[in-house]
Amino acid sequence: MKSIGFIPLRKNSRGIKGKNKRKLLGRPLFCWVLTEAVFSDLEEVFVYTDDDDIRKFITAQYSWTSKISVLDRSAGSASDTASTETAILEFCEKISYSFDLLCLLQATSPFTQREQINEALRAVKAGKDSVLSVVKNHRFFWNERGEPLNYDFKNRPRRQDFEGNLAENGAIYCSTKTALQKSKNRISGDIGIIEMPEQSYYEIDSLSDWIIVEELLLAKLQSRRQPERIKHLFLDVDGIFTDGRVLYSETGELAKTFDMRDGMGLEILRQDDISVSVITSENSALVAARMKKLNIDKVYLGVKDKLALLQQLCLTLNIDMNHIAYLGDDVNDMACLASVGWSICPNNAMEEVKRISDIKLTSDAGSGAIREACRFITKYNKRFEEL
Repeated sequence: MKSIGFIPLRKNSRGIKGKNKRKLLGRPLFCWVLTEAVFSDLEEVFVYTDDDDIRKFITAQYSWTSKISVLDRSAGSASDTASTETAILEFCEKISYSFDLLCLLQATSPFTQREQINEALRAVKAGKDSVLSVVKNHRFFWNERGEPLNYDFKNRPRRQDFEGNLAENGAIYCSTKTALQKSKNRISGDIGIIEMPEQSYYEIDSLSDWIIVEELLLAKLQSRRQPERIKHLFLDVDGIFTDGRVLYSETGELAKTFDMRDGMGLEILRQDDISVSVITSENSALVAARMKKLNIDKVYLGVKDKLALLQQLCLTLNIDMNHIAYLGDDVNDMACLASVGWSICPNNAMEEVKRISDIKLTSDAGSGAIREACRFITKYNKRFEEL
């Protein structure tokens, strides 16, 4: 049974301008669900969009996987008045319904996890015609006539005694091809449900939603961490190895300034069998040359979605996130910082990064911050040594 993921993305949005590309914890909103889809049991993931910027981003940033295909979405199906079903059916016709199971994933639900996608797939494969994701809601509902809909107000139950109701959270909808062709709807026939955590009730439709979701997502990532012995150090470059400044001429980049003491600190770490890797959004020949001089061979240049690559590296190299220390300074490092065992930032990091980092160094970037981080790692790891 061939199962595919379907992620519709519009260039324009009514509530928040450029919502799908807006950065949530430093990465574009759509990347949160796209990465989970890639790591799920879906055989192929289709992004259906009218946005050339999204197409270019995916082509550049997800070259490490062959599971993603980007197809052009018509203007009609991307309008403010078009339904999601319009986009689904248009897409299905475009690929001639060449699937057995379609899983609609909404980018406005960044809490979606691969395990939940897989659970929905299993439910359909076990016999359901379609499946949707829900969340338990303990609110008391009323209609406009002042009538309670789901409880007796004369005998108000305690929250712990109230079973509540299941509400759609808009995250996951799966359907067989047969059911979809017959009903022309994302859910139909014998419908199953999968329950997702309470925080997934929030969808991003307004700026207030954005603020709430970002805080909840940060808390969820950080709650998963269980710091272990540090075996791997991942670093950004600009604002970590350097003070963030660069010399330019009319011909391009001329020079960056690096602190020689940082190189010695990294050499000491490698002697203690700690792997050192660099992930930077810049694609700089100067950086490549400096990393070669420092004998750092794991260098990933031009990376805009750092968490996606970090997760892929952990999967392919069998690395546990809890064994990683990450040193970053700006918002594009935030998702990685919130996900690893130890998050570290220099003294002159952005305030958003300082707020979520475990270790705030006293040294500035380019002035001994890496060397100070290396000392911390060496000292921290001593607690795991046998005497």
